[in-house]
Amino acid sequence: MFEYAFGMEETLAIAVVLLLLGRWIKEIFTILKRFFIPAPVIGGIVFSLITLVGHETQTFQFTFDSLLKNLLMLAFFTTIGFAASFRMLMRGGLAVGLFLGCSIVLIFVQNFVGIGISLLFDLNPFMGLATGSIALTGGHGTSAAFGPLLVNHGLEAGLTVSIASATFGLVAGCVIGGPIGKRLMQRYNLKASQERITRAVENAEIVEGKLTKEQKNIDEPLLFSAACYIIIAMGVGHFIILGLNALNIVIPAYLGPMIVAAIIRNYLDVTHHPLPLHSINVIGSLSLQLFLAIALMTMNLWELAALAIPLITILLVQTVVMGLYAYFVTFRVMGADYDAAVIATGHCGFGMGATPNAMANMETFTGANGQSPKAFFVVPIVGALFIDFCNSAILGGFLAWL
Repeated sequence: MFEYAFGMEETLAIAVVLLLLGRWIKEIFTILKRFFIPAPVIGGIVFSLITLVGHETQTFQFTFDSLLKNLLMLAFFTTIGFAASFRMLMRGGLAVGLFLGCSIVLIFVQNFVGIGISLLFDLNPFMGLATGSIALTGGHGTSAAFGPLLVNHGLEAGLTVSIASATFGLVAGCVIGGPIGKRLMQRYNLKASQERITRAVENAEIVEGKLTKEQKNIDEPLLFSAACYIIIAMGVGHFIILGLNALNIVIPAYLGPMIVAAIIRNYLDVTHHPLPLHSINVIGSLSLQLFLAIALMTMNLWELAALAIPLITILLVQTVVMGLYAYFVTFRVMGADYDAAVIATGHCGFGMGATPNAMANMETFTGANGQSPKAFFVVPIVGALFIDFCNSAILGGFLAWL
């Protein structure tokens, strides 16, 4: 068998090529755009299929340098910390707090459902996390980050299962969202309200207006400032992790930098100092794309064979649970009106896949039934600013518990 170990430079170069390949494939197969399958996921899966052929035929095998992947993961989660603004949460009003609460409860529900079914199949309980909020609420970024942690805890297929579950969730969330919203509209005779539309538009403009200038004038000084914030948070966060380890308190490596970033963000909010948030998000997005490409091209797809039946069973149950949760919980907590129905529709995409899926669900639904600026204000704020931070912290607790 031919074996080759790729160094850091080669690993990064392959990741970039696969990212470009994924973007090219998305342009050809538009259904991938419809379900918002990330380009690095597409390119990474293509490469992992090639390695699957090598494994099955016993002709070739590749290994990759993991140092850069870990650095990119830390950078991405640090940028998530900078988005966790308490002031933004308060400014978003009661609706944002309520939807965040619904989303946090769903995290626990998904994990307990996954763990429970995994135990019924006599599987490693960490399988439940891989098919729970890691993949569904978290998406591919969280899956790629937590997959190796699951492997360290004895679930050898942790990364592969998490990525496969996240891909399933992207599709399933888009499929069930529309029918849930339509059923709610028909049962409760719901219609869009022009008065609420006007009020929600005004509230959204207050929150979103301050980002416009930086988005239009991003440049080298802003990017340098953003990089400094990220690197300092990563460095200080690492010392926090080392200190906790010395006290025999073990938490995931990304939590330290993420918490430090959140502290910095909220301190700057209180002292009214500017933060190059858009530039930080740009760096975070680039880190995530390269991190995903590296993580997915190193997947061992042959590990899924023995887990096919329990994996499919858990994911189907999770889809049903998501639909029921959106219908009976999200809709009622958010006010049981038209806006709540739109938010429930978005929550299906958001809770099973990612914020872009939620937006796609809501755009399709409101295009046929009337606008809901409140929903388009509430869901992206929770999805972009808070849920990844909350999910990662909660998952850290689950890992310690299990």
